[in-house]
Amino acid sequence: MSLLDTKLLRDLRALRSQAIAVALVMACGLAMMIMTRSLILSLATTRDHYYEEHRFADVFARLKRAPNSVREELAAIPGVAHVQTGIAIQVTLDVPGLAEPAVGLINSLPERGEQVLNRLHVRSGRLPAGRTTVGELAVGEAFAEAHGLRPGDSIAAVLNGAKETFRLSGIVLSPEFIFEAPPGAALPDNKTYGVFWMPYRELATAFQLYGAFNNVSLTLAPGASEPAVIAAVNRLLAPYGGRGAYGRIDHASHRRVDDEIRVLVGLSVAFPLVFLSVAAFMVNSVMSRQIALQREQIAMLKACGFANRQVGAHYFKFSLAIVAGGVLAGALGGIVLGHQLVEMYHLFFRFPQLDFQLDARVLVFATAASAGAAFAGVAGAVRRAVRLPPAEAMRPEAPANFQPSLVERLGLARWFSASLRMALRNIQRRPVRSALTCLALALATAILIVPNSFRDGIAYVIDFQWDVVQRQTVTLSLVEPGPARALSDFKHLPGVVWAEPFRFVPIELRAGPITRRLTLQGLPERGTLSRVIDGEPRQLTLPPRGIVMSAKLAEVMQIKPGDEVVARVLEGREREIAVPVVGLAEDFAGTAAYMELDALNRLLLEGDRVSGAHVVLDRGHWGEFLSAVKRTPRIAGCIIKDSLREGFRKTTAESIGLLQKIYLLFATIVAFGIIYNSARISLSERARELATLRVLGFSRGEVGAVLVGELVLLTLAALPLGLVIGSGFAKGILTAVNTETVRLPLVLTPANYAFAVLVVAVASAASALFAARKVAGIDLVGALKAID
Repeated sequence: MSLLDTKLLRDLRALRSQAIAVALVMACGLAMMIMTRSLILSLATTRDHYYEEHRFADVFARLKRAPNSVREELAAIPGVAHVQTGIAIQVTLDVPGLAEPAVGLINSLPERGEQVLNRLHVRSGRLPAGRTTVGELAVGEAFAEAHGLRPGDSIAAVLNGAKETFRLSGIVLSPEFIFEAPPGAALPDNKTYGVFWMPYRELATAFQLYGAFNNVSLTLAPGASEPAVIAAVNRLLAPYGGRGAYGRIDHASHRRVDDEIRVLVGLSVAFPLVFLSVAAFMVNSVMSRQIALQREQIAMLKACGFANRQVGAHYFKFSLAIVAGGVLAGALGGIVLGHQLVEMYHLFFRFPQLDFQLDARVLVFATAASAGAAFAGVAGAVRRAVRLPPAEAMRPEAPANFQPSLVERLGLARWFSASLRMALRNIQRRPVRSALTCLALALATAILIVPNSFRDGIAYVIDFQWDVVQRQTVTLSLVEPGPARALSDFKHLPGVVWAEPFRFVPIELRAGPITRRLTLQGLPERGTLSRVIDGEPRQLTLPPRGIVMSAKLAEVMQIKPGDEVVARVLEGREREIAVPVVGLAEDFAGTAAYMELDALNRLLLEGDRVSGAHVVLDRGHWGEFLSAVKRTPRIAGCIIKDSLREGFRKTTAESIGLLQKIYLLFATIVAFGIIYNSARISLSERARELATLRVLGFSRGEVGAVLVGELVLLTLAALPLGLVIGSGFAKGILTAVNTETVRLPLVLTPANYAFAVLVVAVASAASALFAARKVAGIDLVGALKAID
């Protein structure tokens, strides 16, 4: 081992606590980078392999009814590789042990052979036998787990008005339903919504659809144009009640997985960038002070024949040792946390197998990024070290230029103790160092704001979405839109206190080249149950002409109030309507567009019709109400608000909440690391001055008060700045991770600010206590030694 390496080990031992603090800060940033990038790889790789192995389709279409002969015409469209037609129908379920009526989407299985596209993965049991056995269903895993269903269990479903009991033959997964959610919903409700499969003949016979289909999936040939194929499919299916073909990018399940990956991409950049920037600053602070303290050693090394390159490499090795510790701790932390998050994804993403895959490339990138951050922080200090002539380095640094502080010049000195005046004087005579320490303390405060803004955002969404916007108890939907008098039937159900109608119509909105498929909601002008709320939040009145859309949808489609959009109706009499955008609403789950109910019916040219009603119930009649709904064949769906809220808590809120806890832990570690490092540097810089005060007769308490007072003053100055910076961090990161399916608002509460201040105050107090104890143990003779 060389002499310089021996010195390096000695320096690391002497500064081990500061080196560990910097390495921990670096490790937090790297752990998040490794965790999120590996999760992106895990999700994307698993999804793509699943799609390929089970032949997930590229284009999808729904329609009213078309004869099976049309399948050959679809296959003949240029660019189409494979076509699969079938039936998909929503039915009401009666699940054993579930008081509420549930809704099931039953898909047909081919009469002959296996599925060409969207092949099922059998988790347990088997697929329905079809020709040899009737009355069997295969159930999706999410619904089966929510109800503890197993192969052999029974479930009842209402098929075209007739209630039938089916035996479950197996539990399956489908690439079409990685994320199982009701049509048009951004959130899952596995308790009251499930996906099923049964043989084509049984399903078609029950709904008088034998020899026909209402659902199409197809794949594209290599080099085929997706827009051209979609246009051809739409032209072909238009006479059969086609509801508009769409590509994989608009498939609800695929988009939800894509959105999760986009969130992880944003998080993999934002937090590591902040933490590594802080680590670079800390390395610079540590190395600058280390080099200043070792002026004489640098001079001796040069005098003994060590070249500038060797001296510079020695100090770079110091930072490299910190990087090595940070990378090792960060990699281990990222792997452990990544495994935990993968387990969480099983709650709402249904893959045959989802394992954590460590992204080896990110380890290389993380090492390079941390090394770059450390070297950037140390480069300036090393440059000063190698440029220092030996003769100059052998002399002590020139004494600082002391002068009365601003407080003393203003005549306020008598109000302050001698220790506090010294602290003020030292802050003023070293403005750059004081400013940098203040910035470090501000960053420690700022990074604590971000994780709790996630927590507060979740709480706000839950209150806003299910208390402010949705005030109904239950939403009931009809099998087919019916006359307005159906509202009277809803009001006569047991326990109904109030009911308001709605009309839901699937549409495709187009603004220039940008299109989005969604449900246009027709609501009363100023409803009391399902309300349209803006960002203030205030209830909006729906005008007699024009639509109100969610602010996120307007942002995505690059439109503003006053612009016109084209709405293509995908149900019933297909037509295109140009409508003005008259307002923007706020929502946080999916995107939506709203129109006054009568205005929507006028545009559809179908008279006064409703799709269902939002109702408020007397809970005392809850059981009677649910029984009546189950006995009503015309009711196709019963969505219970509390179930949606609970579904959000168990999936999206839980995943974001776990991330929030991880980031909060890291932010707290970083905050303590920054403050502790600042206190240690301040102590090492002023050891000689503090020893001098002790020799002059100051007590240990008075000398400690000089150092602690300076830290307290800088912390008080840094807190307001940190709160402002943290608010900016929170806004930037939330903006980066918000998607069309789920968004979090920027909510900055007094409790969030108070927590950040409390953590910084506790860290400052602990660091001050440590510094005071170190001051008490200063070796006065060693600290006062200087080379003349």
